[in-house]
This record gives sequence, structure tokens and C-alpha cells, in this order.
Amino acid sequence: MTPEQLAAITDIEALRAAALAMVDSQLQRIAERDQRIASQQREIQHLDLTVQHLSHEVARLKRIQFGAKTEALSALQRGLFEETVAEEVAAAEQALENAQSASGADAASPADIPIARPAKATPKRQALPPELPRVITVHEPASGCTCATCATALVRVGEHVSEKLAYTPGRFHVERHVHPQYACRACETVVAAPVAPAIIDRGLPAPSLLTQVLLAKYTDHLPLYRQQAIYARAGVELPRSTLADWVGACGIALQPLADRLREKLREQACLHADETPVDTLDPGNGKTRQSYLFAYRSTAGPPIVLFDYADSRSGKHAREFLGDWRGALMVDDYAGYKALFREGVTELACWVHVRRKFVEVVQASGSPLAQEAVERIGVLYRIEAEAKDQGLHGEALRAYRQQRAAPKLKELHDWLQALGLKALKNSGLAKAVNHALSRWPALLRYLDDGGRPIDNNPIENAIRPITLGRKNWLFIGGTNAGPRAAAIMSLVATAKANGLCPQAWLTDVLTRLPTTRNRDIDSLLPISGWAALGG
Repeated sequence: MTPEQLAAITDIEALRAAALAMVDSQLQRIAERDQRIASQQREIQHLDLTVQHLSHEVARLKRIQFGAKTEALSALQRGLFEETVAEEVAAAEQALENAQSASGADAASPADIPIARPAKATPKRQALPPELPRVITVHEPASGCTCATCATALVRVGEHVSEKLAYTPGRFHVERHVHPQYACRACETVVAAPVAPAIIDRGLPAPSLLTQVLLAKYTDHLPLYRQQAIYARAGVELPRSTLADWVGACGIALQPLADRLREKLREQACLHADETPVDTLDPGNGKTRQSYLFAYRSTAGPPIVLFDYADSRSGKHAREFLGDWRGALMVDDYAGYKALFREGVTELACWVHVRRKFVEVVQASGSPLAQEAVERIGVLYRIEAEAKDQGLHGEALRAYRQQRAAPKLKELHDWLQALGLKALKNSGLAKAVNHALSRWPALLRYLDDGGRPIDNNPIENAIRPITLGRKNWLFIGGTNAGPRAAAIMSLVATAKANGLCPQAWLTDVLTRLPTTRNRDIDSLLPISGWAALGG
């Protein structure tokens, strides 16, 4: 209320009420301010602790990197060890720099903070080979050739030139960015187009080269020492330590996209889940230990594939990843998931796993009864194929399954029960029958919802490239590299599942990421609806 409005009040009680209202409003504003201050203090304290932790981590990794234990390793082992530790150091330094920037920045809305902050240090680098072709891009000022202040014609007085090593599949080239500098004699000012920030600020690689290194490592399963040799044959010397720095920095920058994919995945009512082992390097003693990647995939909407790194196969990792999610989960019979089902998650069982056990019996003994089981299960898949050909979804698919598949399942259940009584105890056939019957309630639940899958094949297909790549990796990296690798592989797998070209998508994202705000992060996700810059 304004002073004029207060002066106009002649009634004492009305004046008293107005004064009390003003006091209450002021007290409320003070309370809100105190809450904001307390929240900012907690955030500052958290950032300070993060900076302290990352500083110690960087120091620890550098001690390991130059420690005496690496001297006992073979040349190949030492190379892989140093490659992994260099990547760990680069990622920790990038995370430390981000935390220090956030700690020292003015208070701002989280939605207005860029996802990736460019590095401030100016790295020293070798000159790019002169024989590589140059692609020149000239960045003119937004105001053109006239002064934006006084409209006087500008005079070119120089230029700023930067070169980035770029990569298109099969060849290197140099992107030469020219920023002409113009002077306005009347205003005594110099005008030039700003230099766009980059993941590796003032560094050697263009986004296309960073994309090549990441895809070669995590999709084509080429360790960095092999990439170094490949690039050297093309006339470009890129030390493994440099490649490792790039991988570590990109992993930190891409993590927010993987975090957002996880949020969108948890919005689904039904998910696939599986897990696969990977070896992880323990830099402290130069040995490897077994860790796991838990894999999840959506069943509806744009496909989302997500890998979650865990240091063991314990079911607690799945519970921590899913949190309070309470949908339907398609899994194998691994006991680690059972706690989820006791807490309210609906268990779905995979018909491919059931069929596989009967196929193994057929291959081992040629059993005609096992072959009949395979054929009966095949009927269920023919019904699914017919429904797909008719374009059935949701309630229509549920009704079709109830009409066509439910009677066949009843016949199969009765036949399996009778077969279980006749099969030799502890034989392969008896074990296959008992497995099917023990999973029967979960095997039937796909009938109840047209959005539920009949098997876990989609997530097994997503895991297959990891199982193929394990021999090339030897190990996925250090403990901190596990989540970083999982994030990058999640993004690439999701891009593939949505029919996107990983090369085009990742190059575009690494170009736009440094200037993208948190509130706009969905525009970068590798799902349908993504559009390349200028596309």
C-alpha cells in the first residue's frame, strides 16, 4: 500500500488492519529472503565440499599416474593404464573447474546456467600439418560493415584466426575460422564477431573430431592407443594423453544429458532391465576387478536406452537407480531384482528365456517333447506378429492377446504340468519345464496390458555391442570412468534406437552444448524431435 493510500484512510480500525497487513507482508518477504539465503549457503557449502573432494581426487590420480607401480607393467599394460588414468585426471580436473566456476559465480537461476562451461586455461599445442585441406569460415560482425552506434562505415584493421582439427569419416581437415576486426574511426571502437565457446575452449579439436574419438572408443571399441596409431597413419600425431583429456572432458560435459534421459525413462510405466559384467581398472594396484553395467530400455514412445554403472551385481543398484518408480519391469530370473517386486514393482518374465532352455535340450538330445514345447511357444510369437501386422496397440492389443493367446497359454500350462510328471528328475527337460512353471504368473502378465512386451529381447540387443567390445577394451577404465562410459554409451545407444546417425547427432550436440541452457536440454536429447543446428 502506498503512502497516499494510507493517508486517505480515516477509520482507525481500517488503518490498523492495513498496518497489520503491511507488517505481515514485510515479515513474509523477510522469511522468504532468509530461506533463499539459507538455501544459497547450503549450496555454497556443498560446492565447497565438492571442490575439496575433487582437488584431493586430482592429486591422488596424479600420484598414481607417476607412481612406481606402473614400472612393473608390460609396455601394452602400461599404455592402457596410463591412458585410463590420464582420462580420469582430465575428467576430475574438468569437474573441479566446473565446481569452482559454480562456487564463484553470482547467484543465478539454475535454468540460466550453461550446461557446459568452457575451460579458461590456454593449452599449448603443436601446429596443424600444413598439407591438410583447410575449410575457411569467415565470421562477420552482426552489424555488417557499418557501425551499430553511428552508422559510419567500418574499416578492416585486422583479423583473429583460429584453427580446429576436424574429422569427416575417412579423412582429416582443418576448420579455419576467420573473425575480421573492423574499426569505427568516429566512435574509436573495434568490432568483431564473438568466438563461439567450445567443449575444449581454445583447444585443438573441432566437435567432429571429438565425436570421432568418442564413437571409436565406445561404439567401435577402439582403445585410444589404437586410435593414436590410426591417426598417425593419416599424418596427424595425437598423443594418447591428449585423446584421454578430450574423452574425460566430453564425458563430464555430456553427463547432464544422460541424467535427463534417466528422468524421462522413469516416466515410463513399463521397462526392460538386464545386466552385463565389465572389468574395471583399480589404479591403486594396477589390477582389474569385475563390475557391472545395468541396462534399462523403455517400451513405449521414443525408445530410451540407459546404462548404469555399478561396482557389483547387487540388486541394491537397481533399487537405487529406479528409486520410487513402481511400474512393470521385464527381467530374467536373477534374484537381485526380487526386492523390487516385494516393494511394489510388477514382475514380467521373458518368454525368450523359457524358449531358450527348451532349445538347449533339443540341441543336446534331440528330444521331441522339448521340440514340441518350442513349437507351442512359437504359436505365441505368431500371434504377436499378427497383432503387429494389424497395427494393434494399447487396449486393442490387450483384447487381441486375451482372445488369441490366453487359450493357447492355458493349453501350454496344462501340457507342461503333465510333462513335468513324466520327465526324468534332474534331466534337462525337467529343469526347463520347472523353470517355465515357476515363472508362470510373471509370464502371463503381458496379457493384461497392451503396453507390456512378451520378452526381453530389446534390452539384450542393446547389451550385445558391449559384450562384443569387452575383448577390445580389456577394461572399461577406472572406477570414475565407469559412470562416464555408461553415460556416453547410453546417449549413443538411444540415438541408434531412434534411427539417428550417432556421428551427426553427437557432432551437433558437442557444438551446441557449451551455450545451451539447462532449461533447453531436451532439445539436445537423441530422441525423435531432435533437429540439428540449422536443420
